[in-house]
Amino acid sequence: MTLFEELKARGLVAQMTDEKRVEELINGEPMKFYIGFDPTADSLHIGHFVSVMVMAHMQRAGHTPIALFGGGTGLIGDPSGKTDMRKMLTKETIAHNIECFRKQMGRLVDFSDGKAIMVNNADWLADLNYISFIREIGVHFSVNRMLAAECYKQRLERGLSFFELNYMLMQSYDFLCLARNYDCKMQLGGDDQWSNMIGGVELNRRADQRDVCAMTFGLLLTSEGKKMGKTEKGAVWLDAEKTSPYDFFQYWRNVDDADVIKCMKMLTFIPLEEIAEYEKLEGSALNPVKEKLAYELTVLIHGEEEAEKARNAARSVFSASADDAPIKQISAADFTDGQMQVAELLVKMGIAASKGEAKRLIQQGGVSVDGEKITDAFANVDIAAFDKGYAIVRKGKKVTFKAVIK
Repeated sequence: MTLFEELKARGLVAQMTDEKRVEELINGEPMKFYIGFDPTADSLHIGHFVSVMVMAHMQRAGHTPIALFGGGTGLIGDPSGKTDMRKMLTKETIAHNIECFRKQMGRLVDFSDGKAIMVNNADWLADLNYISFIREIGVHFSVNRMLAAECYKQRLERGLSFFELNYMLMQSYDFLCLARNYDCKMQLGGDDQWSNMIGGVELNRRADQRDVCAMTFGLLLTSEGKKMGKTEKGAVWLDAEKTSPYDFFQYWRNVDDADVIKCMKMLTFIPLEEIAEYEKLEGSALNPVKEKLAYELTVLIHGEEEAEKARNAARSVFSASADDAPIKQISAADFTDGQMQVAELLVKMGIAASKGEAKRLIQQGGVSVDGEKITDAFANVDIAAFDKGYAIVRKGKKVTFKAVIK
């Protein structure tokens, strides 16, 4: 399997400016490519995870990643996907955030001996002469086409400042500078950056008659189309001070059944052949797969020692709950073809007075079975979950029962 085929199979290819050329570059001789990161916080979060993994896959195949930090563009803020203008950051805050990003990326991308390059676009944006910039770069952009771009369209009704309108020009100029100074041939990024990335490809062609490409990868979304990485406590960060290794582990351990295989493909180096075997599983049989996903990701971000601690802590909490929980008996006759709706299980156990109440509890995120949060009101529990003799059912954080088949 070629690298391009693997990236596709892992769900890491969305849109491309020229598929044939992109495939040739990815499968061909070593080349330089870049991904941009605006340093709007002092830690990367799960949303950045896909970008860093793509960099790692490409580097393992011999290509040289350029991690571009937006020390310049970060002073403006990208309007893509935003309903309001971003909060403006000071230069000191941006410099601190960039340093935090450098350290975290180093776990997955090797920056030693020129194997990867770090650049800050403030180096060429901060001292630009505005009139020269508009004459050299602005002349290549159509305002009509810019306003038709999705990243700007959704902001027009609430107001788009001229300040933000410059963002596309600046990001495009980044690609031009990297192509001129590093012979960078491709930009990679999230699908929400597509309009900006096309701008950079076209600017290279118009300004320098240079043939460069862009490719996006899908954003990390749940099966319901919502961005992953949000919890009741806020974003899931890669910084252990912001999201502890245990909480990080638990986030992945509790992903929905519908998302576990996709996350494993996009966010780990587990071979696709192995993942294909997990893809055949469903229901409670996916629980060990979720634990493996959580362990592998925690190793990547926090190291093996912290991953072991998090896994052991999670297992001990579950064991303690199993030992101390009061027993509720249910009947094997309640299962149809080896399955029962979780909502019905809650009623049979007396946790909810009716299926309607049970479904509301589930939709509110207050129910888990064997440590797995249930969010689908029509989800089923498989009778195989009771193979160990019981299943642990929780309502909220404090009410725990052991379900046993009589």
